[in-house]
Amino acid sequence: MVILLNGSINSGKTTIAKLLQKKMSDTAFIEVDDLRNFVSWMPLAQSIPLNLQNAVAVANNFLKRKLNVIIAYPFSQKGYQYFRKNLKITRNAIYVFTLRPQEEIASHNRGDRTLTRWEKKRIHVHYKDEIANPKFGVVIDSSEHTPMRTAAIILKYLK
Repeated sequence: MVILLNGSINSGKTTIAKLLQKKMSDTAFIEVDDLRNFVSWMPLAQSIPLNLQNAVAVANNFLKRKLNVIIAYPFSQKGYQYFRKNLKITRNAIYVFTLRPQEEIASHNRGDRTLTRWEKKRIHVHYKDEIANPKFGVVIDSSEHTPMRTAAIILKYLK
C-alpha cells in the first residue's frame, strides 16, 4: 500500500506521516524534500523532477520488499500523475490525503518550526493553486484536529 500525503508547506505532512508509521506495521516513510539535500546546490526548479524520480525509485524498492510506503510532498496534478504512473503497485493500493488546515494556521509557526519569509510566500501560493485544492484524493481540514486525531481519520479511511 502507498499513502501519498499531500499539502502545503507546514500543513503537518511530516508529523502525520511519522504518527502513521508508528501505527502501521512494515511501513517506510519517504520525505521527498529530504531528497533535495543530496543536490542542495541545484536550483529548486531543476531539483524537483530529480527528487520525484528518486522518491519513486526508493518507494518501488520498498514496495518490492512488501513494505507499505508513506510519501509526503506538496503534489501538483502533474506530480501526482507521475507517481501514479511510475509506482509499481495495483491501482487500488494507493491512497491520497491532502492535509489542508486553514491558510492562517499553516502560515504561522507551529511546533518547533519557524517559517521563513520564502516559506510563508510559498504557502500563500499553494493555497491559491492545486497543491491545497487538488482534484484527487481526500482533503482533510485539520485546522481543529490534533495530529493524533488527523492520523486516526486517515487510518479509518484505510480500513
